[in-house]
Amino acid sequence: MTAMTVEEIRQGLVENAQTPYGAARNARAETLAAAAESTGDRELFRQALDRLIDAYEWSAERTKMVVPFARLLQEYDRDPAAFPAYEVHSLFWRFKWVAGRIVESPDIPLAAVERWLVDMERRYRLAGYSERAVRQAEFHLADATGDEARMDRAAAGWTAAARDRMSDCHACEVNTQGWYWARKGEDAKAIEIWEPVLSGEMSCMEEPHRVLAHSLLPLVRLGRLDEARSHHLRGYRMTRGNDSLLRSIGKHIEFCALTGNEPRGLEILAEHTTHLGPLTDVESQMEFAGGVLVLLRRLADLGHGDRPAVPYRGTGHTVKELYERLFADATSIAARFDARNGTTHVSRGLAERIAQQPLVDVLPLGVRTAGLPAATASAGVRPATAAGAGSQDPAGTAALDFATLVEHARTARRQGRPSADTLWARAAELVEAGEESPDAATAADLLEFRATMAARSGSEEAGDLFARAAEAQRAAGRPARAAYALLGIAADGARSDKDPAEVRRLLTVATEAARALDEADPDRARRIAAAELTALQIGSYLRGRETPEEQEEGKETEKEAERQVADAHLADGLEAFVGAHGGGARADVAGVVAEAELILARTALTAGEPDRAEPLLVSAAQRCLAAGRPWEAVEPLSLRAWVLAARGDTAGGEALARAALGHAAELTDPEEHATVRLRLAEILLRRPGGADEAAGHALEAAHWLDQAGLATTGGARARLLLARAYAEAERTAEAAEVLQSALPDLVEHGEREAVEARRMLGELLRGLNDQRAAAEQYLLAAETAKGWENPRPQAVLAHSAAEALAAAGLRAESRSAYGRALELWRQAGDNPVGEVRVLRSLAWLAAEHGAGDDRYAQARELMEQALAVLEGAVLEEADNPESRYERAQTWQQLAALLEDALDAAENEDEDEEDYSGGEDGAGGAPGRTAEASAAVRSEIVALLDRAATAYAGLGEDALREWFQCAVRAAWTEREMGRAQDGIARMTALIAGLGELEGAEAAGFATQAEQVRERLR
Repeated sequence: MTAMTVEEIRQGLVENAQTPYGAARNARAETLAAAAESTGDRELFRQALDRLIDAYEWSAERTKMVVPFARLLQEYDRDPAAFPAYEVHSLFWRFKWVAGRIVESPDIPLAAVERWLVDMERRYRLAGYSERAVRQAEFHLADATGDEARMDRAAAGWTAAARDRMSDCHACEVNTQGWYWARKGEDAKAIEIWEPVLSGEMSCMEEPHRVLAHSLLPLVRLGRLDEARSHHLRGYRMTRGNDSLLRSIGKHIEFCALTGNEPRGLEILAEHTTHLGPLTDVESQMEFAGGVLVLLRRLADLGHGDRPAVPYRGTGHTVKELYERLFADATSIAARFDARNGTTHVSRGLAERIAQQPLVDVLPLGVRTAGLPAATASAGVRPATAAGAGSQDPAGTAALDFATLVEHARTARRQGRPSADTLWARAAELVEAGEESPDAATAADLLEFRATMAARSGSEEAGDLFARAAEAQRAAGRPARAAYALLGIAADGARSDKDPAEVRRLLTVATEAARALDEADPDRARRIAAAELTALQIGSYLRGRETPEEQEEGKETEKEAERQVADAHLADGLEAFVGAHGGGARADVAGVVAEAELILARTALTAGEPDRAEPLLVSAAQRCLAAGRPWEAVEPLSLRAWVLAARGDTAGGEALARAALGHAAELTDPEEHATVRLRLAEILLRRPGGADEAAGHALEAAHWLDQAGLATTGGARARLLLARAYAEAERTAEAAEVLQSALPDLVEHGEREAVEARRMLGELLRGLNDQRAAAEQYLLAAETAKGWENPRPQAVLAHSAAEALAAAGLRAESRSAYGRALELWRQAGDNPVGEVRVLRSLAWLAAEHGAGDDRYAQARELMEQALAVLEGAVLEEADNPESRYERAQTWQQLAALLEDALDAAENEDEDEEDYSGGEDGAGGAPGRTAEASAAVRSEIVALLDRAATAYAGLGEDALREWFQCAVRAAWTEREMGRAQDGIARMTALIAGLGELEGAEAAGFATQAEQVRERLR
């Protein structure tokens, strides 16, 4: 292989510095360093060593920097005078890095580490540096060996010493100082110390990434769960895929394992499987594996030890097998450190970390994850003793004896309480486990409960179970319960599409059974009302089934008319039902009447008649509350809240939604809980300052819907709302993380929801300056909207994609997207502003990145096209402020374009004059005449004048632009030798601003006075 030349090596160093950090960059840097050494060029060799050290520092091979640094130090000791000042500073700065790396290398003897530390202290002292960085290095050594007393002394000396040019990055120092206190159990103090980094006051290449990861468990232990969730969502997004931050990634996995988010932990692990094998930086390997081992142990404790985990070096493993493999690797590394240090400190710390128990049952994160399958009864890697992970028992059923439990269940059922299901479920568990033997009445009740649960889940055995329950209740001498079961048989017949005549017969049987109850039976009135309401609903459903499904042309209208008649028939029946039972209804019947009113209200809302629905919702809620059944008032209150908010009564809607949420405490159905919270969240987003609370409710709703098995439907929509709330609260990273997790589900909900989700994600990604990813989302959304009749949504998306592509530096792609947006805006024909903005953007692309000498001419032509579009728009809508503003913008930008073109031409003339040695075009240079330059400047002033006049007419909405144009025009006149005209222009601006009120106008007037003085 031919040796590289000096120039090839220099070019290689420049190119390698532009590549991502990682193994490939390191390998290239190693090759370039070896080639540089072979040339004998000592300066080039030093540069190559410096670049190699830098490459190692920001990768998973940090400890490899020790050798090239030692070589660089030898070069310095050989000839210090050969090192320029900046190279000396770089050498001493990197000494700190190496002091940390040798501590992290178990194969470097402790005596050698101490010698490095002594040498560092000597060199820093001779160079006149503070001992701050030396004490920090000593702190890391003391921590590694478990010498607490020395660590405390080093920490005190470190923080007491003055900061100077060799002090570590302040954000990195804060990271370690906070970690020091967290390690001592002082979580609150650690968070306080970390605050400047967490708030964004301090940052660097790896901060706040690492601090966010360090803060996770301390925040959970302090009960600051919202902050912990936020730090995970923000922090993992920053660390994802970063080789140098494997320790932080391990902490995010550990956090998931200890907060009931094991599926999320598995997903993060799956994204980093390539780092599970041996690494050059063995301490990073051990720290990363430590977080993974916490997760794997937790999965095994939950009964998932035999399920597939992620591959290890390309080979599949179960959870238990992967645990054993990583445990062997990590403990082997820990043993190497202990052997070097002469302690058991590292092994003990690793064991304590792996043995941690969950800190909370579940901390909802808001992101969509694939749930774990049902656990199998398999032995874990250690006994499961998960603190805080006990089963939920909201009704306190575990403490009740069986007889009391059944009595409580019957009372709750009679009162219509949702908690009845929990009580009956517990009783059924005891019977099925053989711990209790029920009497005939209890056995009939349990059979009825099984039938009810089967009907709710859509099971085919529901009808048979209801029939057996009816017989059992009759045999137990409980005809009212038998009547309930008979009604269940009829309802199941309708659900399973039995012959309508048979379903009607079953309804008749159930209704007659209710009416046949003894007059003194307390359940008689409710049984009759329930049977009549059910008959109305099922009857309407059956009429719909009996309507012929005509496919012939012209029959659709007839079929719709028949359905409307059926709906009207149901409405008439419900109104008659409410009239018959509503007046002075008993408490137990009030709930049935309220249900009828709620059905009527829903029908009115579906028909777009909120005014008809509202009194029905009011009545239904009042009946339920008066009857002492507040849980049944939740839906009418929540729906009415939505009606009020839609009318613009946000305060009234919020008050009702909060009342609904308060009454939902007894609800046990996850979907009902979620619906109430989502309505409140939507209302809160309508008012200023409500976003954070809205996010909390949307988060809870997403969690409830996941629990209900609705993660892909309702859960996805809840996440969309959560992302909106986070975005409104300026929590952009969290919003993007949540929305990206829900996107695969949302795109399955239909084109409109898919387009909206991708558009919103694009906006969030642009807010995070991830322009390429933003452009991808815009383009995918535009592709989805391609077939829509109205081209405007696609035009907006193509325009946004073009802007993101331009910001990402993808000029050719941006130009293409702008061209497509322009075509679509013209097709839409109703948005001159959109068309004009595209033309202006294309003009700047042509001017700044176009090919050929006529690029500014092309750009000017595009600007003039924009003006032509706006001329027509302004003529049609003379009072349209948006069009007037855009015309002023176009004049202002055309003036800036001409100024850029003038500067470029004059620079070219100067270059040619320097080349030819002549002036005024001598030597063959074309040159630009003074007259031509003056003409361009005059045009610039005229354009700025037009723009300033238009902005002045827009008042306070365009003060800044008015000021900018007037000042730019004044300075241009000064360049033309017309300083007095510029001064007069500033005087006029000051007078115009003086006629306006407000601090902003006064501020610009003061600045204009300063400009006038400088012009003089």
